[in-house]
Amino acid sequence: MAESPERRNFYGRVHGKTLRASQKDYLARDLESLRLRNVAAWENPSRAPLDLSTIFASPRPIWVEVGFGGGEHLVHMAARYPEVGLIGCEPFVNGIAMLLGKIRQAGVTNLTIHPGDVRDLFDVLPEASVDKVFLNYPDPWPKARHHRRRFVTPGYLTLLARVMKPGAEFRVATDIPDYVRQTLEEVPQAGFALISQTGQGAAWDDWLSTRYEQKALREGRSPHYLTFRRAG
Repeated sequence: MAESPERRNFYGRVHGKTLRASQKDYLARDLESLRLRNVAAWENPSRAPLDLSTIFASPRPIWVEVGFGGGEHLVHMAARYPEVGLIGCEPFVNGIAMLLGKIRQAGVTNLTIHPGDVRDLFDVLPEASVDKVFLNYPDPWPKARHHRRRFVTPGYLTLLARVMKPGAEFRVATDIPDYVRQTLEEVPQAGFALISQTGQGAAWDDWLSTRYEQKALREGRSPHYLTFRRAG
């Protein structure tokens, strides 16, 4: 049985540098209208499944980005695929503020935000409801004693597998070789088949290089792109 939201440990950052005035304005004016309702335990203590048909203007494929960082990839995908509904999950307030600014600039309307732990979202998504999931440059948790905090561990992957449709695609981008190792070990055990594993210069056709990837390249670390398919 999965842990209840009230008993979970969360180790990621929530706050960073002081927000600019414009970012505070984005949070004050835009977040509430874009926030996905009934995900947090205080809003949905019974953990009733979300009715995805009420979230977007019409029924559509659902894609999820886990930890959207500054939001450039999420907004890029929303603009490129207006027929898709995207859900972005990110607990880091500074990243949320950056995303809201990009949404204003791009004018996309087919995305919504869960500003918290992605496991809370997985709890309330209907079974086999998600068509694609992105995990782009996740927190590497480099120390061996912290590897259990990585996303590619059973506590996350079991929930992920439950909400993904048979045949759905799970993409992972990282610049950390040991994260690749753990991904290749853990993800197949959760019910996914490895479809492709490529490196620098061979990303997905619709990939947008993020600021985290650009930093990795500047510092001499090579990207890895892994694609998995949900078994079914």
